Amino acid sequence: MAHKQWHTWGKRLFSLLFLILIPALLYMLARNLDWNEVRQSLLAYAPSTLVVGLLLALCSFATFASYDLLARAYTGHNLPARQVLPVAFVCYAFNLNFTTWVGGVALRYRLYGRLGLDTPTITRILTLGLLTNWMGYMLLAGTVFALRLVELPQNWAVGATGLQLIGILLIAISMGYLLACGFAKRRTWRWRDHEVTLPTLRLALCQVALGASNWALMALLIWWLLPDRAFYPSILGILLISCVAGVVAHIPAGLGVLETVFLALLHGQMNQSTLVAALLGYRTLYYLIPLVLAVITYLVLEKRAKAMRQQGKAAPGKP
Repeated sequence: MAHKQWHTWGKRLFSLLFLILIPALLYMLARNLDWNEVRQSLLAYAPSTLVVGLLLALCSFATFASYDLLARAYTGHNLPARQVLPVAFVCYAFNLNFTTWVGGVALRYRLYGRLGLDTPTITRILTLGLLTNWMGYMLLAGTVFALRLVELPQNWAVGATGLQLIGILLIAISMGYLLACGFAKRRTWRWRDHEVTLPTLRLALCQVALGASNWALMALLIWWLLPDRAFYPSILGILLISCVAGVVAHIPAGLGVLETVFLALLHGQMNQSTLVAALLGYRTLYYLIPLVLAVITYLVLEKRAKAMRQQGKAAPGKP
C-alpha cells in the first residue's frame, strides 16, 4: 500500500516538474535567439525554396517517427500508429532542441506512460530507436568516410587516412549488427534486471535503411539551401562529422558546433556569409518550425491523455 502511494506521488511530482520544465526551456530558447537574424535568413530565400525545404524537413521527421513503428513491431505493444507517430514527432523535436535527456528519454517515458505502456516496454522502444538511428548513421557515415568523399583540412589531426579507417570500422560495426540479428543463435542477453533481445534480420535491415535515410534527408536540406550547389556527398559527410561533435559537446541543438565544423571544412570553397545564412535557414526549418508544431501537438496529447484518464475513472466497474 505504501509503495503504491509513493508511486502515485512520484508520478504527480514528475508531472509537476515537467509542466515547469517545458515552459522554462522554451523561454530560454526564445530569449537566446536573434529573431531578427532568423527573419532575415528566411526573407533571403524564394518562397518555393522554403516550401521545398520545409517538406524535406517534415519528410525527415516522418522518417524518424517511423523508428517508433519499428519499435512497435519489436515490442508487440498495440498502440495504433495515430498515437505512436505524434509521440515520436514531439520527442524528436524536443530532442533536437533540448538534448536527448529531455526529448528522447524523459518526454518519451511521460507520453508513452500516459498512453498505458509500462516502463520496460518504453525502455525497449527507446533502445531500438537509438540503435536504428546510430546503426543507420554508422553504415552511411562509414561509406562516406571510407570512400574519402569528405576533404579534410591538412591541420586536422585525424587526416584523410584516419577518417577512412574510422569509416571502415563503422561499416564493420553496422554489418556485425546485421549479421548478429540474422544468424546469432543466442537471441537474448540479461544483465541484472535488464534484458536485451536481438530483432529479426528483416527488422534490422529496416532499422539501417530508415536510420540512413533520415541522416541523408538532413544533409539534403542543407544542400538545398546552399545557393551554390555543393557536392552532396561532401555536405553529407560534413553533417555526419558535425553531429558526432555535437553529441560529444553536449550542447542543446548543437548550437555553434554545426556552424564551426561546416565553416572549417568548407573554408575557401564557399563564401562564409552564404554558408552561415544557409545553416541558419536549416536551423529554422529543421529545429524551430517543427518545435512550434511539436509544442502544439504536445498540448493536444496531454489534453487527450487527461480525457482518456477521466473516461477510465468514470467507466462502470472501475474502482
